Amino acid sequence: MEKETLPLVSPDQVLSTLNPDGTRRWLAPRLAKGRYWKKRRVVAYVLMLLFNVLPWIKVGGKPVMLLDLVHREFTFFGVTFQPTETVIVTALFLSIFIGIFLATALWGRVWCGWACPQTVYLEFLYRPIERVTEGRFHSKGRAGVPFPRKVLKYSVFAVVSLHLSHTFLAYFVGAGEVLSWSTGSPGSHPVGFAIVWGVALLMMFDFSLFREQMCTLACPYGRLQSALVDPNSVIIGYDVERGEPRGKGKRGTEKTKDLGDCIECKLCVAVCPTGIDIRDGLQMECIACAECIDACDDVMDKIGKERGLIRYASEVELAGGKAKLLRPRTILYTALFVALLGIFVSLLGSRELSNISILRTGGSPFTALPDGRVMNLFKVRLENRNKVDRTYTIDIVEPGFTTSPEALRVELGPSETEEFQFSVFGMFDQFKDGQADLHLRVSDGVDFESITVHPMVGPKNL
Repeated sequence: MEKETLPLVSPDQVLSTLNPDGTRRWLAPRLAKGRYWKKRRVVAYVLMLLFNVLPWIKVGGKPVMLLDLVHREFTFFGVTFQPTETVIVTALFLSIFIGIFLATALWGRVWCGWACPQTVYLEFLYRPIERVTEGRFHSKGRAGVPFPRKVLKYSVFAVVSLHLSHTFLAYFVGAGEVLSWSTGSPGSHPVGFAIVWGVALLMMFDFSLFREQMCTLACPYGRLQSALVDPNSVIIGYDVERGEPRGKGKRGTEKTKDLGDCIECKLCVAVCPTGIDIRDGLQMECIACAECIDACDDVMDKIGKERGLIRYASEVELAGGKAKLLRPRTILYTALFVALLGIFVSLLGSRELSNISILRTGGSPFTALPDGRVMNLFKVRLENRNKVDRTYTIDIVEPGFTTSPEALRVELGPSETEEFQFSVFGMFDQFKDGQADLHLRVSDGVDFESITVHPMVGPKNL
């Protein structure tokens, strides 16, 4: 006789998105249209508008932002950075990351609740579409929505995801290029076509199925939160001293005289997009969206109590103390942010608008010619970082050396780069112990001139 196998059931909730038996707990959070929700909606609409229009905006004839991976160029507010400017780009991105760390140390997970694309698009684009397409069936859960309405919802999701995917690609190849591809044959740009559909499918999966799992399971930032915040950081917290003990009933009566302000309505749980109970304290799943604050404030208004039972506050303030703004981590993050931003601004200010690198080619170091000359081969890389065309000339300062081609003249447009090789010839008697110094002058005829010394290699002991 086989022994009956009982299902595994956890005595405690492991994750807010899991049922006790380990199955997925699908969330359908209610909407609390309070003061913070209205402010977040404005921020979200502004961010979505910026995401869609930035690829089309140009500064000085260049896109505001373009990550051209094919040509290894990064354009930021009209300034194009070349692969040789890694230090400047690194300083910029590090300053942004440290800035996020500083914001987290001061205000907790404010990025997640107010500006993260996952939250912005899920809460202010995809969920509103879902509520409209599902109508009155939305509150009945996934199983209670009629099939035609599901088809309508996912069809709209697909159209929106395709649009966002095209916009995403525009940040890497340019808006004009994406528009041209969209009106042409997919066979003429198979890689771009595959990227658009791949990103669109990922968005469909994320915003249709994965949803809050991205914040609670996949995103590493939530786990970093414990290392970035401290008891003085502003978080969303529940005032235990004021709210406990909880209990239902009209306040001000003999029955409820010993109860706190929390009436156990559980609206703070019902509106939470990650399904947590904020009354259990700070949790990794909290994205600081303030939905629970809006829901609780509305209840407090109805029962005649002061707002703020759930509010933005530090753990120190919730315990009755006074939070400290200046503390080791905020001082360190501020110092690092200012230093990195200063390095970026300094490097950007001293950035040369023309860049040249001259290197020897591989292979034989020199070639001895029958007419008594020695030839060395050099490789040149010229970058024009100006916003206008430039014509560069390369010539030799000292007499006795010649080049081939004789006239080294290169015309470059804005942000253009060109690589080429040229030969330098010298006589045997110009070399001492097999070496000679070659002085090359590079000029654009306007405001750039550079004279560099390069070693010529030749035969010894002639």
